[in-house]
Amino acid sequence: MNRNKAKLKFNPNNFEVIENGDYVVCAVSGKNIPLNQLTYWNVDLQEAYYSPVEVKIRFEEIKKNK
Repeated sequence: MNRNKAKLKFNPNNFEVIENGDYVVCAVSGKNIPLNQLTYWNVDLQEAYYSPVEVKIRFEEIKKNK
């Protein structure tokens, strides 16, 4: 089965599909995230995250660079 990468616009409580696909890629780990399992994202950075672990890593990176 061919899987296609989706393009999304992240909003505070949901996301909009800009280009249809089956998954997005975690901005930190590079892991594929099926859309039906996507729970974590950053609206300001427009990034998806695989789990709370990646969210924390990105938060720490941002905090360190301020």
